[in-house]
Amino acid sequence: MIRLTNFATRQKEAFEPLDEANVRMYVCGPTVYDRAHMGNARSAVVFDTLYRLLRYVYGVEAVTYVRNITDVDDKINARAVESGRSIGEITAETTGWYVEDMAALGCLLPDQTPRATDYIKRMIEMIERLIAQGHAYEAERHVLFAVSSFDDYGKFSGRSLEDMQAGARVEVAPYKRDPMDFVLWKPSEETLPGWDSPWGRGRPGWHIECSAMSEALLGRTFDIHGGGGDLIFPHHENEIAQSTCAHDGAPMARYWLHNEMLQVEGRKMSKSLGNFFTVRDRLDDGTPGEVMRFVLLSAHYRKPMDWTEDKVQSAESALRRWRSLTAGAEPGQPAPQVVEALSDDLNTAGAQAVLHQLAAAVDSGEVDSGVLLASAQLMGLLTPEIGDWAEAVDLSALEVAFSDIRAKAMETKDFSELDALKARLTAAGVEVKMSREGVSLTPGVGFDAEALKELP
Repeated sequence: MIRLTNFATRQKEAFEPLDEANVRMYVCGPTVYDRAHMGNARSAVVFDTLYRLLRYVYGVEAVTYVRNITDVDDKINARAVESGRSIGEITAETTGWYVEDMAALGCLLPDQTPRATDYIKRMIEMIERLIAQGHAYEAERHVLFAVSSFDDYGKFSGRSLEDMQAGARVEVAPYKRDPMDFVLWKPSEETLPGWDSPWGRGRPGWHIECSAMSEALLGRTFDIHGGGGDLIFPHHENEIAQSTCAHDGAPMARYWLHNEMLQVEGRKMSKSLGNFFTVRDRLDDGTPGEVMRFVLLSAHYRKPMDWTEDKVQSAESALRRWRSLTAGAEPGQPAPQVVEALSDDLNTAGAQAVLHQLAAAVDSGEVDSGVLLASAQLMGLLTPEIGDWAEAVDLSALEVAFSDIRAKAMETKDFSELDALKARLTAAGVEVKMSREGVSLTPGVGFDAEALKELP
């Protein structure tokens, strides 16, 4: 049984899909105007892992995962003005970047990746419904959602209307009936993207996009809605308001999941602090995508993720070892403990702890390597697509040579040759472990196979 913490109820609940043969999940995707940073990547990796779990439990064909692309937005417009490039050129390029970078992190392509600009007609139709039902109004070529028409507004995020009004900007557009009313449609100048509508040439507000696309692809009510915690208010609050009203009171989604934000070395990631980086930055500096995925899954999704270089090195070391242990193996069935951890509110940190235990058991011959491989692959690790960076290396000959030199040193009490060889191995990124049982050499952080060619 999968149990998920439902933000709508603030409780961990048993997940019961509306239809086990048609499990549906919608996750808010990127606004495509620049490279995805590591905080964006955390959301993608978290929900990709949930997608993998759902497919394992219910079957690949029974799960539909939708992640949208917002390709009409004021940030995109500003980037076009700033760069002198066309909006279409920018969104095509940045969408491609996003898909490439998420693939490098081992994320599967969602079943549907709708672009907002392909659903403008559906957005206009939903806005017309809201106006007809008295939940929206036209004012000065804008259409706004009337917050006062939805009694539950603020309930999802836990904010009172008074608190939200107090926190609103001092300057309120004069055409708004209420300071909290939000835009469903706004006019476009000739230099900006625009579509014909009953209210004149214009473009949609941000929130209506997800309501229209999820309705079109998943129906009025679907199972899981996910996204970053920064979207709870106002984005998800507004989605719920407009979707519920447009659907005669039917809930938009039954389970709401949000991942917490990312920190870097204990501080908020920020360009002003000099600790901001994109996925592509790390790929370009040689950090494997699989290592990034491992780090992003090392903390529970509902807790802040602290990215540290120590975690990066530990992840690389563990993954190299696991790939060495599973080289040539065929995946079997995932270990029940890993499935249980992931089924318990997507406890990826707990699942990783089990993987470490499995690796030790494989090393000692107690567990088949196929179990470790299948268990890791359930989390999107050790997959063929993501593993070119850590090809299996046979160090058995070096282990024999090292063991012989060690035995000689123990006999003569002259450890100079042994120490020199160990230093060269360590410099080449090889982890050297010596015990009563013998010697173990494993590719580690910064492993360099070329540096080993001249060793005995």
